[in-house]
Amino acid sequence: MEKTMSLGRVTLARLMSAIVILFMFLDSLSKFYKPTAVVEGTLELGYSEHHLMVIGILGLLSVILYAFPKSSILGAVLLTGYFGGAIATHIRLDNPLFTHTLFPLYLAILAWGGIWLRDEKLRSIFPCKE
Repeated sequence: MEKTMSLGRVTLARLMSAIVILFMFLDSLSKFYKPTAVVEGTLELGYSEHHLMVIGILGLLSVILYAFPKSSILGAVLLTGYFGGAIATHIRLDNPLFTHTLFPLYLAILAWGGIWLRDEKLRSIFPCKE
């Protein structure tokens, strides 16, 4: 039997997930259109321009899976791996901690937090006293 969620909880969960979906969707699409800023940023991170397509596909597939409720946990797991790679890249380059290195962590917290707020099964695995 599923409990009814408050409007506030549903709204917050959707907002958290929407931020991740919108950011990752736009980020992934930018890898396909290759604007100058994206190409230059990729080169600064130590990747070649030909890596953009693979990075874009991985991000897009992950966020598509995350966007659909039945596959959202799989999508969140894949996004977590994607974000881990981004964090490792920023650590390797000694980029600023709070603005660059931890930004993917902020997105991961939003992604998992959005699912946690709306999924009773996930809350039972990772309980938090209220």
